[in-house]
Amino acid sequence: MASPEALYGKLQKDIDLKSSAEQYYKMWRTNSHQIPTATSQNIQAIALHEGDWDTNGAIKIWNYTIDGKSGVLKEKVEFDDENMTFTIHGIEGDIYDEYKVYRPVCKLVPKTKGCVAKLAIEYERVKEDMPIPNNYMDIFVNMTQDIDSYAVASST
Repeated sequence: MASPEALYGKLQKDIDLKSSAEQYYKMWRTNSHQIPTATSQNIQAIALHEGDWDTNGAIKIWNYTIDGKSGVLKEKVEFDDENMTFTIHGIEGDIYDEYKVYRPVCKLVPKTKGCVAKLAIEYERVKEDMPIPNNYMDIFVNMTQDIDSYAVASST
C-alpha cells in the first residue's frame, strides 16, 4: 500500500502575462462569468450554484473539456485580494474518480510591464497508479494564456 506522501503532490509553473496583475485578477474576481468566452475550447460553461459571481466562497459548477472528454467540476473559490491570489477548492466532480484532493492556486506578481502568474495544483491521488495531473496543469496553463489575451483585448 502506498504511503500518503506518495499519493500527494504539487505541480507548479510560472507564466509571463501581458495583462497587468490587476486586469488578470479582475477576470477571476469579478468577471469569471466571461471565462467560457475567453477560453471556450477548455471551458464551455460556468454556472453559479451558491453566492454571487464575485463573492468570496461562491460555489460554481464548471463544464470543461480535457483530453477530448467532457467533465464537470463543482468548486468553491477563495480570493485573497491583498496578495492577488485565488484558490479553487474542488468539492465534487469527474476529477474525483482519480483524485481525493484537487486544488488549483494562482498568485499574480506584478512586473513593470505585465505580470507573472504563479500557478500551482495541489493534489492527492486516490491510488498510486493514478496519473499525476499534468493534463490538468496543461489546461490551467492554456486557460491562463487565453484569459490573459482576453483581458488585454478587453482593456483596449
